Amino acid sequence: MATSYQESSSLLLQDLKVTIKEASLIFPFQETLTHERKSMFLSNVDQVLNFDVQTVHFFRPNKDFPPEIVSEMLRKALVRAMDVYEFLAGRLRLNPSSGRLDVDCNGAGAGFVTAASEYTLEELGDLVYPNPAFAKLVTSQLQTLPKDDQPLFAFQFQNISRQLSLPSKREALINTSMQRPYSSQSSFSTTCHIPTPRVKIQDSETTTTVFEATSEHLDFNIFKISSQQILRLKEKASESISSTGCVRATGFNVVTALVWRCKALSFVEEEDLEKESTILYAVDIRGRLNPQLPSSYTGNAVLTAYAKAKRKALLEEPFGRIVEMVGEGANRITDEYARSAIDWGEMYKGFPHGEVLVSSWWKLGFAEVEYPWGKPKYCCPVVYHRKDIVLLFPDIDGDSKGVYVLAALPSKEMAKFQNWFEDTLS
Repeated sequence: MATSYQESSSLLLQDLKVTIKEASLIFPFQETLTHERKSMFLSNVDQVLNFDVQTVHFFRPNKDFPPEIVSEMLRKALVRAMDVYEFLAGRLRLNPSSGRLDVDCNGAGAGFVTAASEYTLEELGDLVYPNPAFAKLVTSQLQTLPKDDQPLFAFQFQNISRQLSLPSKREALINTSMQRPYSSQSSFSTTCHIPTPRVKIQDSETTTTVFEATSEHLDFNIFKISSQQILRLKEKASESISSTGCVRATGFNVVTALVWRCKALSFVEEEDLEKESTILYAVDIRGRLNPQLPSSYTGNAVLTAYAKAKRKALLEEPFGRIVEMVGEGANRITDEYARSAIDWGEMYKGFPHGEVLVSSWWKLGFAEVEYPWGKPKYCCPVVYHRKDIVLLFPDIDGDSKGVYVLAALPSKEMAKFQNWFEDTLS
């Protein structure tokens, strides 16, 4: 049985008593500012994925690295990073000639904020359970600047406080035309069968995300799946996966299949079994394009894969078949498919339709990053009020190969989700 972390929100600290000590802009070296000003093309993937992703990283105290020393190290590291990645000090602008968003590499600076809380790390309680108050630990905008001049970058950048070998400026600012659409008259309909977008943006005013926040009450629950349970899921899937197929029972595939089954069946009545369910999940396309994107590519390089089936099939089919459908969705994304999907984005400027999106932070490397003051005790995204997004993130401070599954659903749906979760793991 998976460990459930569902708790009453009344037990969580509602006010972290955070005081902003300093909020300022940090600029690249002066020699960087003298370079010819340029704008950076943003691919259709960047145009759609135009929203903030806020994370918090918790560290144990280290007597050799008090807060003031850490703050200064981060400040210097940020300047060093901006010297290579010039766009970090830029601003998002609407290009009047193309009607597209570009990054104006104008050296206007990145945000740097220092703050303090009256609480100790121990007093925050169980860090695993998503506390909405953690949003107080993240600065969404600098109050001294107008809304249309906010920094693209407020410090959440990993590894830069270590003496790493950063890429050259030429490598860091590679031409993102590698993800430009082939043409405005795409042939995507014959090569790229993407679920019809829920949101179509008719003009270039404001972007809207597909999975909008809901006003209804949601129960938040985190399910911990151990490495041993993942192994058993793989074994269960392998019993019915075709031996001649191209899908493997990977950790991601089995956990995503588990989430899809539980989410699809969490609100099913008898008459709903013939309805289709579509799951969406991100796939890294760096190695799938021809030529491949280099490791120094700094834009969004993910596309949305999908799997679709009737809910009755998710109820009755062997678990391995559900895993196969998830894997087949990722296998569709070849170079031709990816290029065609980028064309599709040029035409629709929206997000594919799906019943649930699995957003995986599981393999992003948070657990492997070791700062001079130590590895993080815990890292997590700031919780948001959306019931159609399920997050996967690693167990950093415990079972390094285990995974946490964060779901937010209305109470009745959460009860069913949990029942199906435990049923599938049994």
